[in-house]
Amino acid sequence: MSAAQIQLRTAREFPLEPQQEASHETAPYAQVIDEICNLNWSALSRDELIDVAWAYYFFSVQFCENVGIARRLYPDDKRLEELDRGERDTDNLSPCPGVVGAGERVDHDEFMRIALNLEAIDDMRRRRLLTIGAAYLGKVRAADDATRVLSLPTYEDGGLERVFRSILRARRWDGPLLQAFKHFLVGHIALDSNPVEGHGSLCRHLPPNAQVFDLWLAFKQSLVAAAPVLAR
Repeated sequence: MSAAQIQLRTAREFPLEPQQEASHETAPYAQVIDEICNLNWSALSRDELIDVAWAYYFFSVQFCENVGIARRLYPDDKRLEELDRGERDTDNLSPCPGVVGAGERVDHDEFMRIALNLEAIDDMRRRRLLTIGAAYLGKVRAADDATRVLSLPTYEDGGLERVFRSILRARRWDGPLLQAFKHFLVGHIALDSNPVEGHGSLCRHLPPNAQVFDLWLAFKQSLVAAAPVLAR
């Protein structure tokens, strides 16, 4: 059993005390979250924001995979079961024009995939974004399952909420694709922002390991690769 797997098993058997959870804010990966939030979001053109939506789609793919891995490794964990219900085969983002109807259930990565299809992009741009996404997924899928599971609280317990609020500083949201992306971001802020009942509370008992830094770094790199103006 790897060190990460031992850490994950320990987290499940001995849930964290509240004062230990606060240490997430000073963990090394938190610096990468700060760096993402400090990117030049307000400088994005409409097309560049669409490219960010493409990059985020690939993040959503690996996130749903992570939830599936967590359920496979820990099928009796009721908190992870509830988290799964809020991320896959769920209607908590319904309705959204052009994406899902009222009460329609969908995995969150599928929501993003449908949203991207609301506006066509040229083949060269599409190939570039697919290459960036494939490279990102390759990095994430090279991580061991335990690390991927232990990344969940870093995303759900405040990390992604901060990133989403930062993305919303972009100025151009016109058109069905970007309106759907905004719907996704605002919806997830609502799902994650409650410290007691939000999604973070469902995976807070998992203590992130050092390797989640690499996953956050790969995410930042994919965003900047998709929209280089972010780094200027």
